[in-house]
Amino acid sequence: MGKLISNKRIGQLICLFFFFPISILMGQSQPEKPEPYRPAIHFTPKEYWMNDPNGLVYYGGNYHLFYQYYPGGTVWGPMHWGHAVSKDLLHWEHLPIALYPDSLGYIFSGSVIVDHLNTAGLQEGKEKTLIAIFTYHDSKGEKAGTSTFQTQGMAYSNDGGFTWKKYANNPVLNNPRKKDFRDPKVSWYAKEKKWIMTLAVGNHVEFYSSSNLKAWTYLSSFGEKEGAHGGVWECPDLIKMQDASSGKEAWVLLVSIGNGGPNGGSATQYFTGTFNGKTFLNDEKPEMVKWVDQGTDNYAGVTYFDAPGKHPIFIGWMSNWQYAQQVPTHPWRSAITIPRELTLIKNSKGFHLLSQPIKQYTSLLEMDISQQVKDTISLSDAAYTMQVDADLVSNDVNENIQLLEWNNKWGDTLSLKYNPATAEIILNRLQSGPGDFNPSFNRIIRGKRLQANGRLSLQLIVDRSSIEIFADKGSLVITALFFPSKPYQWVRVTSTSSKIKAISAKYTAIKPILQSAN
Repeated sequence: MGKLISNKRIGQLICLFFFFPISILMGQSQPEKPEPYRPAIHFTPKEYWMNDPNGLVYYGGNYHLFYQYYPGGTVWGPMHWGHAVSKDLLHWEHLPIALYPDSLGYIFSGSVIVDHLNTAGLQEGKEKTLIAIFTYHDSKGEKAGTSTFQTQGMAYSNDGGFTWKKYANNPVLNNPRKKDFRDPKVSWYAKEKKWIMTLAVGNHVEFYSSSNLKAWTYLSSFGEKEGAHGGVWECPDLIKMQDASSGKEAWVLLVSIGNGGPNGGSATQYFTGTFNGKTFLNDEKPEMVKWVDQGTDNYAGVTYFDAPGKHPIFIGWMSNWQYAQQVPTHPWRSAITIPRELTLIKNSKGFHLLSQPIKQYTSLLEMDISQQVKDTISLSDAAYTMQVDADLVSNDVNENIQLLEWNNKWGDTLSLKYNPATAEIILNRLQSGPGDFNPSFNRIIRGKRLQANGRLSLQLIVDRSSIEIFADKGSLVITALFFPSKPYQWVRVTSTSSKIKAISAKYTAIKPILQSAN
């Protein structure tokens, strides 16, 4: 954050603004980019359809990213596991498809673990075995009306996760006649030296245990009458964390829901509580709902197995099932969020999950193209990929304070406001660009702050077609897509409220790292 422009009350209109050309000087022209919405700093497949991140695992200096992938088109189809690898979670190398559908079905979501103790007995050399547990989806059984068309399968790798072999005796967990029975997230419960599978089952999650990853025993269920139930539960993740203030152990359960998010459609909720190796107990009232991200476009996120560092690393699918198959991108669809570190804090209202960009992200900032906002700033052609830091001190007044606005000469506008009275950050993408591909897209997105005080700090990461807002050190996160008809040419930082005590803003360019796959 930059130093505040003034520490004194300003009893008159404050209007700080700056504008800059994003790609060209106004009035000039340039050739149309072949992929104008391809993110410059977010992972995307080279082509075709992608959704949920799967099998996030760190091994041998490599962060593996597997993901739901359909190599036959830009809409959802028979699911495979796509594959990419990175040394820093920022620069990705595309790899061949890891898992293909077979006679048991499509390859739905799941997880990958490192079998350090060779509990499955599948290790063949010096490398530890990486084991994937995933959902088989039998489309023929689904069409026939059976209730057992989803089972859990296993595959393994003995070369560090680069090539995979299916287990010969799949499935390892049969379906006990439950229609939605999927998305296994496997973790190691060291206290009892056993594996725990957290599985999404319709309107709740179920826990299973195993000593060898091949045979699983039911333990308990959680959630039928707790949390949000606007859609089917998906992609759970059970994480052991520490309270950042006391250091005490706590457990966090992530659960995505296909519909009923805080701003409509897909979203991911979380619960905090205790886990004793068999049951999870929520420490909140059953009706309490807490969201990992209050925006429209962060879904099915899970954390890395064995990632280095003290904090879990989280990645989400940057889209929403309301319009994911219709967004105007080609020849690819969907991206992942900036990888985020999760921190758990506790206040008088209970535990809360904070999300912030991984520390490696700062290496992308062009610090020599960084400037405190005072008047007009002209920037380079790559300026549409940016970080904006803003710091605001205001009175509690019942009015929206205009903070930032991106626009172009074609009339596309994306704006950000703040209402001190309701403690809401308001992102308006009603006019952000053509949104007629789906009536649910162009909307006003609201996020509620954890603590309603007079000082608001913002870190905004803006790519070609997305914005990620980290407010108050990540206690409120809003992720949203936008698709302007042409790149935004200016961003204006402006406030028209006489109730502001002080405001500061700073722009920093971000180095593009993922280029178009032409």
